[in-house]
Amino acid sequence: MQSKIAVVTGANRGLGQATARALAEQGYHVIACARDSESGTRAVESMQADKLSVELRVVDVTSADQVRDLGRYIRETYKRVDVLVNNAGLILETRQAGGERSANPLLVSPMTIMETVNTNTLGALRMIQALALLMPEGGRIVNVSSGMGQLSDMDGGWLGYRLSKTALNSITRVFATELAERGILVNSVCPGWVRTDLGGGDASRSIEEGIDTIVWLASDPEATESGGFWRDRARIEW
Repeated sequence: MQSKIAVVTGANRGLGQATARALAEQGYHVIACARDSESGTRAVESMQADKLSVELRVVDVTSADQVRDLGRYIRETYKRVDVLVNNAGLILETRQAGGERSANPLLVSPMTIMETVNTNTLGALRMIQALALLMPEGGRIVNVSSGMGQLSDMDGGWLGYRLSKTALNSITRVFATELAERGILVNSVCPGWVRTDLGGGDASRSIEEGIDTIVWLASDPEATESGGFWRDRARIEW
């Protein structure tokens, strides 16, 4: 019997790598996607050393051609995708920078915002468009979002990152409706402030805590809802 196929973007480090490992430990064959081949290779080899079924595909989610090639490869090799975790993301704004990458919305360049949205939002859209039609009934799409994109609790600063995650949540709602007839579940997750390269060493949550709801929505038979925004296995407001 063929293993279920899971695709995880941004799988070379942090939440993505931990999610890929957790799904592989559950028996999935994981296609770990990373735009950096060197760090991606290290991450995948560490999992393969533990006898986990993981392979690397070098994919930059901002490249329509690379995402299309991934879809073609999976269709020809495996014929299906059971789980897609859209984890690849970045934050370019910082309080330490002035000018175009400032966290101050009065200073940040629209180009910085566009670059952020291209990865965090359109990257997920490209992946869904490339892979959703390969999903059987019961397929699952998990979009790794953020409380910083939560309209009900919106604050100041980091305009590009906030916009990208709010828009990602919109993608979740739209595709949850579009794919409902095919029995595919689509959800967003806020992992919280996690100690990763992105979150920094002062973050309040461990990587294990951060991936718990991601993995639960991706794989647990009891996680049967769609079109939600989740944190710690509970729905939160948009």
